[in-house]
Amino acid sequence: MNSPTAAQLAGMIDHTALKPDTDEATVRRVCSEAAEHAFAAVCINPRWVPLTVQLLAGTGVKTCTVVGFPLGASTTAAKVVEAREAAAAGAEEIDMVVDIADANAGDAEAVRAQIAAVAEAAHAGGALLKVILETALLSQEAKALVCRAAEAAGADFVKTSTGFAGGGATVEDIELMQSLVGGRLGIKASGGVRTYQDAAAMVAAGATRIGASASLDIVGAGNGTSGAAGY
Repeated sequence: MNSPTAAQLAGMIDHTALKPDTDEATVRRVCSEAAEHAFAAVCINPRWVPLTVQLLAGTGVKTCTVVGFPLGASTTAAKVVEAREAAAAGAEEIDMVVDIADANAGDAEAVRAQIAAVAEAAHAGGALLKVILETALLSQEAKALVCRAAEAAGADFVKTSTGFAGGGATVEDIELMQSLVGGRLGIKASGGVRTYQDAAAMVAAGATRIGASASLDIVGAGNGTSGAAGY
């Protein structure tokens, strides 16, 4: 998609509230904003899934939550339990942080096996799975390894970042992901995407979803950079 309108971008945004101090008032606000602007999803920490499902009922906006977040260093069994609980609570999308140590060590089978176990749990509960690479902490070889492992394991998306490890989404990383799994898996650009221009560049590079807390600025409804005409 070239030069998307702000309205088109809105339908690709996971409106995100994942800070440790996120409270009920914040969750209620982001859900209201997401419904008003027809964002793709609201992404919140697991404890807020039931409330988010309730608030988004009938809006067409999906509930997304996170697993093994933000470090990715939980055991496979723990990530599977988190995924099952999230799906049972009504989450429709789950973003899981990959095991960064295994990825950088080049252990493709360990990475694939963990993703497969979490994907099975998510899919059994009716949720799709996004795999967070945490690109700022991975070598180029490890990024490619995770993309291939995610596809082999039956994941639905690959995603750049948590936003907690420094760095964030780059055009170069989106282009790499697109070259490896584009057209077969979704690609989510997350981390540091704050303006319409940022988001449009990611979409032009191959992103099919945007994760952002600055969603209102991206679509021209906040106090920051305005979105493109057509919202």
